[in-house]
Amino acid sequence: MATTARLLRRSDAPQRATLLELLYDVVFVAAFALTSTRLAENLSWLAAARTLVILMAIWWIWTSIVLLTNFYDPERAPIQTIVTTTMLGVTLMAVATPSAFTGHAGVFAGAYVGIHLVKGILLIAALRGEAHAEARARAARFLFWFMVAGIAWIAGVLVDATTQLILWAVAISVDVGASVARYPTPRPWPGQVPVVQYEKAGEHFVERYRQVIILALGDLILVPILRISGTGFDLPRIVAFLGAFAKALLLWQLFVHSTDATSLEVERSRRGSGSRLAPYTHFFLVAGVVLTVAGSELVIGRPTGDTPVSWVFVILGGPAVFVASRTIFEYILLDLVSKSRLAWLALLVAVSPAMVLLPPVFVALIATAILLGIDVTDGLQFGWYLPRRSGDPTGEPRKG
Repeated sequence: MATTARLLRRSDAPQRATLLELLYDVVFVAAFALTSTRLAENLSWLAAARTLVILMAIWWIWTSIVLLTNFYDPERAPIQTIVTTTMLGVTLMAVATPSAFTGHAGVFAGAYVGIHLVKGILLIAALRGEAHAEARARAARFLFWFMVAGIAWIAGVLVDATTQLILWAVAISVDVGASVARYPTPRPWPGQVPVVQYEKAGEHFVERYRQVIILALGDLILVPILRISGTGFDLPRIVAFLGAFAKALLLWQLFVHSTDATSLEVERSRRGSGSRLAPYTHFFLVAGVVLTVAGSELVIGRPTGDTPVSWVFVILGGPAVFVASRTIFEYILLDLVSKSRLAWLALLVAVSPAMVLLPPVFVALIATAILLGIDVTDGLQFGWYLPRRSGDPTGEPRKG
């Protein structure tokens, strides 16, 4: 078994994601796509609440492994074992997603709890010895809280669907709340995860969050392709498909437009605020993508006819959630506010009531047009934030 000195990520270690980490991300992209499809098939407040809990569980696993590979060297065998077993567990969760509240609740909850238990046990075993007490205590704090939440996850399998939703919502709230509080634990590991651990988040951490959002945006191309291939190529559907493709490009542009500037601030932020915020702000980016994909699937499936209110919420709400989340993240870290972006969001909200009078394909095109307006005005307002040159020793954003 590797020692802690070999397990810990060195400060001079390569910051690029490993190939295994990229494969790991692909599993989650598939899970996000299935979550979008599940929502599109059953639009209701109950279905939305269930989808939210499922998505939060899937996302929380992704963030926990990113934190793990930020602390430890992902090239080491114990860490690779944890990553691969997590991939298997998430695959089971993805398969169970469509029926997580009906026939396969045990598969979903069992895989979720099993992932965290296996990860914690393997990591604590790898960090044996008194010399490694601090790192082992940190791993134990994570395991303690995942065990606490696991009680509610497993209990939810044994009750009716309504109580299951309540228990699973409590369980994921415990997971998130423990993270916010930095995993405080009683004896024999009293204390919390030190703030200094979050300050160590560097380029690798930033890179991982950037990659998963960009890969998730690929669902805006993949899912519409699968949908239109099974429905035909009449003109309204082709227009809806092209609109979905345009949304993918526009959301990508919005995300990467100031990613380099934001990344710098994440790396430099005092007391690790950027790395501590990323799991929460980027969850809403993923939620925005999931909603947008669900809306595109609905429109391609039926581009003409009436547009129900629930469809309007999904078609317009997806891009709105993505843009709003990105805007809040930039404001918190950079004290940067795009007034034009806020104006476009206000316009999106203002036109929403009238969208029920239009066919779905026109509603989708309006959402695409507003995203285009946001990207254009962002380019005019923040055009000086450009990607950093490879090898730039300063790492400062270039002036446009």
